[in-house]
Amino acid sequence: VQLQASGGGLVQAGGSLRLSCVATGRTFRDWDMGWFRQVPGKEREFVAAIRWSGGTRLYADSVKGRFTISRDNIKNMVYLEMNSLKPDDTAVYYCATTPRTAHSTLAMISSYDYWGQGTLVTVSS
Repeated sequence: VQLQASGGGLVQAGGSLRLSCVATGRTFRDWDMGWFRQVPGKEREFVAAIRWSGGTRLYADSVKGRFTISRDNIKNMVYLEMNSLKPDDTAVYYCATTPRTAHSTLAMISSYDYWGQGTLVTVSS
């Protein structure tokens, strides 16, 4: 099982980026998927998650209304559309996946079994 994240880069505050994550090694249509981010020297934090069916999406308060998570189960892809970016969004973004988990644990790092390598997002002021 491998996850490969891409789409990071340098963007000005107020701009947009779309992160992509492709999952290989098995079919992921029945697995939950999430995005997390980490700033050097700080703990990794939850950003967004989407249930295997796509019917439930969960967001951190800090990104609610600005970020949208989606998935394409045919392509084994998960996306993170990021709008109205702020300098505080600067971080390495990681995608992760896990077999179906409880809704109450979707935002927990410990719930996820597999992680991508991360893609750097830098937002300049």
